Amino acid sequence: MAGQLWSVNSLGGFYASFNLSKELRMGVRATSKFRQFADVKDAWGKVTRTGQTFTWDTVPMMSRASRALTETNTVPQGNHTVLQGTLTVNERGFSVPYSEMLESMAMFSVKQPIMKVLKYDAMCDLDCLAHQQFNKTPLRVVSTSSADTAFTLTTNSVATATNTTLLSKINVRAIVDGMKSRNIPYYNASDYYAIARPAGLRLLKSDMESIHQYTETGLTMVMNGEVGRYNDTRFVEQTVIPTGGAADTTTFDPFTDTGDAWNTSGAGDWVFFFGNDTVCEAVHTPEEIRAKIPDDYGRSKGIAWYALVGYGITHTDVTQARIIKFDSAV
Repeated sequence: MAGQLWSVNSLGGFYASFNLSKELRMGVRATSKFRQFADVKDAWGKVTRTGQTFTWDTVPMMSRASRALTETNTVPQGNHTVLQGTLTVNERGFSVPYSEMLESMAMFSVKQPIMKVLKYDAMCDLDCLAHQQFNKTPLRVVSTSSADTAFTLTTNSVATATNTTLLSKINVRAIVDGMKSRNIPYYNASDYYAIARPAGLRLLKSDMESIHQYTETGLTMVMNGEVGRYNDTRFVEQTVIPTGGAADTTTFDPFTDTGDAWNTSGAGDWVFFFGNDTVCEAVHTPEEIRAKIPDDYGRSKGIAWYALVGYGITHTDVTQARIIKFDSAV
């Protein structure tokens, strides 16, 4: 059987050896952050016995015009449009089988490390799913100078210019001004959020060292991984999603942790800026740990994580988009 075995040292035999340490040490693990920004409130529990597709409606504001009335005329009439988004709910999961021999002979509880690595595996998988939808945003910005007070914006989900600079506080001000000009609502009462790899924020964090990163009011809501606040924007670091992934990449794959750095050396990394209503998360069965019913007369056991969930970017229409990605073409 595949999985954890007593007869193979690297698969479990090392759990008992001469003078073995009583402390079980775990390997390195990346930090996930995208999923915490997905909106699950309107989808929780509503996907039971309703089919695999979850749907939501968006009502954009009507076109603006002067609403002056003339005494002898009737009040003008009009209409508004309705946009619809969908996502598909799918099963997710992975398992680790183990033998009764290993469980009987090992010094450690075999279940403990298996459950830890499975919980981490689930966290990575669901964070990659959430990132996949963030990455569908139609809005991309590219900068060629850390002193840029403007940026190149594309609206078809593809960056067409090459980014050549680390994100700076001047770039941030330009991007935030662009978000405000598009009427993107704050994520909370007074702030946008941005999420990035550490390299994507390197210059910005150095810039922020000379200013106050937080005020008393800024400390009232700190998200997981938050590293600073600047120009109405709170910045969050994560490392589950790998580096790069420019428009021309053919190898970038978050699920396998395969990065593809941008071609321009020292140009930093991707950053997602966003306001409220980013990605919808529909949950039928939240991620959970399940034990296998033993077979082969109780000799074959196992543990798995399982979830029945789906993610979808909430606003696909360019005029309604809430996410801007700091990106590069190559």
